[in-house]
Amino acid sequence: MTEMTTTGVPPLPESPLARRTLALVRETESTPTANHSVRSYLFARLCADHRGAQPGRDYDPELLFLACVLHDIGLTEAGDRKQRFEVDGADTAAEFLTAQGVPSADVDDVWEAIALHTSPGIAERRGTLCALVHTGTGMDFGLGTDFVDDATGAAIHAAYPRLSMATTLTDEIVAQARRRPEKAPRFSVAAELVRERAVPPHTTWMETNAGAGRWGN
Repeated sequence: MTEMTTTGVPPLPESPLARRTLALVRETESTPTANHSVRSYLFARLCADHRGAQPGRDYDPELLFLACVLHDIGLTEAGDRKQRFEVDGADTAAEFLTAQGVPSADVDDVWEAIALHTSPGIAERRGTLCALVHTGTGMDFGLGTDFVDDATGAAIHAAYPRLSMATTLTDEIVAQARRRPEKAPRFSVAAELVRERAVPPHTTWMETNAGAGRWGN
């Protein structure tokens, strides 16, 4: 089981790579998006414990941290390229991790987890790392959180406030897609958010679901 810090929050990895990765996210992402990325990791660790997945046996906890914390790096200026934001983010993360000397097989695993984090029904079938990144991200929207006690949830949000996260993410995804329509292919998350933003009352499913969920927007 994950040991909690004195604040009641699962600890973050302390390796030099983990610190550099977190610094990159803090420097390049908006605060709501960066906080969401860290909370996704914390929820993923709690989910792994709940499912009986053992770090070091069933998954690499540092790779889980890297994949979760970098999963929205495609919404940064450096990650804003010509693919849907999930793929741009996977490519950007892979380039960063490769430059840090991470083995190619580990880079590939992180790439896949980031690229598939919005793909329910696929991510869960691509191994423990993909499944945990997808689930941890969803838990931050309030999905499947029944096993998380109120005190732990409150501690996580005190350390990493939400700050209207779903609205911020929507705004960032839509802004990119409007500048570069090729980033919102038909049936993608980005395409749906662009469509909903254009129709009164301009509130998207992502904001509505988060607002109605356990943690709120």
